[in-house]
Amino acid sequence: MDTPPPPVSQSTPRNIYAFGLTSFLNDTASEMAYWVLPAFLASIGAGAAQLGIIEGIAESVASFAQLFSGYLADKVSHRKPIVVGGYFVANAVKPLLALVSSWWQILGIRFADRFAKGVRGTARDVMVADSVDKSKIGSAYGLIQAMDSAGAIVGPLLALAVIGRFGMRGVFAWAAIPGALCVIVASVGIRELHRPASGTAAGWAGTPVAPLPVERRAPSPVKPERSSAVSTPAKSEWLPKLPVGFYYVLAVVAMFSLGNSSDMFLVLRAGNIGIPASRAPLLGLVFNIMFTLVSWPAGKFSDRFSRSAIAAAGYLVFAIVYFVFALAPSQLAIWLAMAFYGLFYALTNAVLKALIVESVETGVRGRALGIYSFCISVTTLLSSIITGALWKVYGPAVPFYFSAGIATVSAFALLAHRSPSRN
Repeated sequence: MDTPPPPVSQSTPRNIYAFGLTSFLNDTASEMAYWVLPAFLASIGAGAAQLGIIEGIAESVASFAQLFSGYLADKVSHRKPIVVGGYFVANAVKPLLALVSSWWQILGIRFADRFAKGVRGTARDVMVADSVDKSKIGSAYGLIQAMDSAGAIVGPLLALAVIGRFGMRGVFAWAAIPGALCVIVASVGIRELHRPASGTAAGWAGTPVAPLPVERRAPSPVKPERSSAVSTPAKSEWLPKLPVGFYYVLAVVAMFSLGNSSDMFLVLRAGNIGIPASRAPLLGLVFNIMFTLVSWPAGKFSDRFSRSAIAAAGYLVFAIVYFVFALAPSQLAIWLAMAFYGLFYALTNAVLKALIVESVETGVRGRALGIYSFCISVTTLLSSIITGALWKVYGPAVPFYFSAGIATVSAFALLAHRSPSRN
């Protein structure tokens, strides 16, 4: 039972690398557009308040999609169509940014993009976790995250090459090429992990896993007249019994996310002190170089040591970065802080995801990841709206001080949590 069956062992490298290449291409397309979006909004008469609404709503809709996707990932026998479909929709709507003339049209496109990301995201993360041994989950997530952020390096570079000749709208149009390649790789490269249909909790390749009691309810032959109430078990299926440790991590992450608004506010702040919009993709470049270099080592490191401590260190890095952005002493300080910001993402993204996965039973990984992503996105919505409002009323420094304070408290709260045993 401790040794995985041969079919899974053979398919694991292909799936992990296929997911990595897909993430690389998808993020290349996304980052080409993402870092020029604030300047594009300004060019059509929108500002920080509209940016906060767009990013907040876009991320919140992704949260609801991730919650539903997590439920599906635990129940359906085929997850690949969910993943491929999500990549297809996101990369089909992105080039439409080249045609918009008002900020509410951008809101609609970001809505569709983030909804598609939410639908595919949780199902993909469950497939990744099911593709490797539990002791290597951090490494798998770290590798995919490194490929993802490598695409975020290539994306801004391509944007810089395109923007001078074709303008900002040209950048959005050219993003269609890596987007199309992403969909092709996802369709051809990702392998479905065969598992029983809903009702039976199972790991990859049909390896049985002890299911939760709430999912093994036998129908009552004594009162057949209540068979019409089959729809009511949805409450226990949507919200399964999860460990206290999971909810503790969830509470800390939610608190931190209240201060973690859209990164576009960092770009706006950089513009406040004289860094021109044409160099916004370079900010993304220096950030993602650090993110790429550290993500995989951080994931592997978390397989051996406390994931909670590593993520807490990431929160402290975040606090330092936001404090520097609040002070904004010089352009050089902003460039250095942006590079340091990549370290925060590397120490938290893959590590926290692995912490969530190892904290719950195999049969409820999808719902646990869905609840986790939902919580982050809802609080990110609030954070983006709060940041936009604070910026407008008190100026740009106050929201950054606010975020730095919340991150510091969250780091110490996360240090109090002990990661589950990985014997």
